[in-house]
Amino acid sequence: MSKLTVVGSINADLIIRAERHPLPGETLVGIGGEILAGGKGANQAVAAAQLGAHVAFVGAVGRDAYAVPAMAYMETSGIDVSAVATADTNTGLAVITVAADGENTIVISPGANALVDDAFVTARASTIADADIVLLQGEIPSSGFAAAVAATTGRAIINLAPVVEVNPAALLRADPLLANEHEAGLILAQLGQKVDAAASPRELAKGLLGAGFRSVVLTLGSAGALVATADAVTEIPTPRIEAVDTTGAGDAFAGALCVRLLEGENLEDAARFAARVGAFAATGAGAQPSYPTTTSALPEV
Repeated sequence: MSKLTVVGSINADLIIRAERHPLPGETLVGIGGEILAGGKGANQAVAAAQLGAHVAFVGAVGRDAYAVPAMAYMETSGIDVSAVATADTNTGLAVITVAADGENTIVISPGANALVDDAFVTARASTIADADIVLLQGEIPSSGFAAAVAATTGRAIINLAPVVEVNPAALLRADPLLANEHEAGLILAQLGQKVDAAASPRELAKGLLGAGFRSVVLTLGSAGALVATADAVTEIPTPRIEAVDTTGAGDAFAGALCVRLLEGENLEDAARFAARVGAFAATGAGAQPSYPTTTSALPEV
């Protein structure tokens, strides 16, 4: 069976809901206060595992109470967590405010995720080397990111979110690079490319190809996505849904994309499936709790 290894972050998400996001210096009264499993790496791994993929994870949590909710879905979804370390520090935390329209703001404290450096990753290189696809994000140290790419013998899929400084050669191994419009502009700038603030999504995608990426998937929220290769730039529609909480919807997209690529689908068809999974995730509260399984009825385009 084809295997996906995710090298990335594991967080506990502290979620508060409010009518709107506070202005600078303003205090609002919200509702809720859930503590849920999160972290971009863990989110993407759980999304893939719940859709039937064989998934392994490389990462770290702290020796604290937050590790329990942070690991809950990874353990129940059958992910191989033998390469997840428990360290004498705090588990990564994300404080998330969700407004009435479903949009969110997030502040992250890395905690144990900051330990996933080159030495940490190299010690677990075998878990990476035997994967058909390795999926990476931007929530671990750049040295760990580079070490993970170096250990990859299969296909590297990179969702550099947040956009942090990483080794350019490692970043360009992405096939595809997965980014939203904002991230695409930052990545182009990081690679020394001129960025037009008014550039269209299609222009951004073509710019990333010109910078050296073999393929690009640009996510556009409710407008869908673009898949760009040397042969074509293809628009990917997304279902129309009533968003409840967009937290982790992009991560659901990433995990679902990997599932279909592992199954041998082309990038365009994999992205069409991923768009439906991402839309499904936005109709539920939280990140991992909102993700579909193999029996879920996904929204149609």
